[in-house]
Amino acid sequence: MSITSQLEPVPSFDYVIFGATGDLTMRKLLPALCRRFAEGQIPADAQIIGTARSPLDDAAYRERGLKALREYVREDEFVDATVERFLGLVHYVSLNGADAEGNWAGLSARLDAAGSERVRVFYLATAPDLYGAIAQNINEKGLRTEQSRIVLEKPIGTDLATARMVNEGVGRHFPENSIYRIDHYLGKEAVQNVIALRFANPMLERLWDRESIEYVQITAAETVGLEGRGGYYDGSGALRDMIQNHLLQVLTVVAMERPSSLDADALRDEKVRVLTSLKPLDRNNLAANVARGQYVRGTTRGQAVPAYREELPDEAPSNTETFVALKAEIDNPRWQGVPFYLRSGKRMPEKLTEIVIQFRAGEPGLFGAARPGSRLVIRVQPNESVILPLFVKQPGSTFGLDEVDALSKLGEPGRIRFRDSYEGLMLDAVKGSPALFVRKDETEAAWAWVTPILQGWSEAANGPDAYAAGTWGPDSARELLARAGHQWVEDAAA
Repeated sequence: MSITSQLEPVPSFDYVIFGATGDLTMRKLLPALCRRFAEGQIPADAQIIGTARSPLDDAAYRERGLKALREYVREDEFVDATVERFLGLVHYVSLNGADAEGNWAGLSARLDAAGSERVRVFYLATAPDLYGAIAQNINEKGLRTEQSRIVLEKPIGTDLATARMVNEGVGRHFPENSIYRIDHYLGKEAVQNVIALRFANPMLERLWDRESIEYVQITAAETVGLEGRGGYYDGSGALRDMIQNHLLQVLTVVAMERPSSLDADALRDEKVRVLTSLKPLDRNNLAANVARGQYVRGTTRGQAVPAYREELPDEAPSNTETFVALKAEIDNPRWQGVPFYLRSGKRMPEKLTEIVIQFRAGEPGLFGAARPGSRLVIRVQPNESVILPLFVKQPGSTFGLDEVDALSKLGEPGRIRFRDSYEGLMLDAVKGSPALFVRKDETEAAWAWVTPILQGWSEAANGPDAYAAGTWGPDSARELLARAGHQWVEDAAA
């Protein structure tokens, strides 16, 4: 299931990207739009307008774009003629979006030439503290129309107070129904597929509660370190960078009640109810429910890698966490007593994102001792798949049992190519489809739960625990589960 169809046409549009020379634009946004153009979803009269402070013209910016597309579009998808036609839609206006005295006349002229009746999307791929000023300038320079939307990249603030400041700053100039807060994990097919698995399969829907499920694990693991992003990451850390947005969004999709429909507000109402039902974590219970770590020297993919602090500018001392594991509990009748273990870290042994639903063990019966509970694994990346082990009779035996995997590969060769998460989301903004974007109250509810954890850490005497690069985090992460008699999935398989 996909909430939006793969090739639904979009109207003519103007897409203005603030921060157009940055890493996100070059690595994700331009390649996403190019792929959609190659598959015929972008009209030939669309405009993609990059803005940034660099003094470039169209030709120079297109040259940068071409270099990025050669690097980030797969070789078998890169067709010279198609890319050339796509770049013909790309323009550039040198502009500091936060400066009211900048070259707004140049951007206005480019937009006015296409007509004010077209959809306009303003994508803010800049520092979040600029969002309010950019939104104000767009509005006061007369660029916002009835057909305009504004897309906000994460992070929306660094805690609850700053998130509210960002929301209020943008909200003074754009109505809430035209503000699209993007979380690219919601654009991933496997995450959307959780909704289909739960609510299109009566068998699973009936089992999706505390009576049948013992615990849930949600993991997002990276093998990389800082990749030159030390300045940003050291002010953020794993809790802000991954847990507050991506993994909490995945948790809401796993745990929400059946929405009344697939309309945007029906979906988001149920996600907000999950977030506001999370039991608080603060300085009084952090030690029992949260583990944090920072990697030291180790080996990743057979190569020695430096410690986190050695990757920082001037090897600065830092207590920023590169790993977090925590136990979340939802205080409602469906999930009372079921732990949701969330985990994210850098310099892990594998790059993967997956959801593990651990069903409860059975009772002793016809086949002897109690069978361990089945483990439904939803692999988000890489190799999107759904795996559910089942016991079957061994051929030729007298009711001997084998365990086999019922496997669904969501992106196997020969089937439709699943979009990169940004591909669908960027055009959902054009279509005015907000179902897979985050509403204001969702953002603030997530920060309301995370901020006390940050405050507790700021008051703690100890910093993050050390773990060797190339391992699954500090011992405290395993102890977190062991206290409840549980194991991380890789330890259970060992």
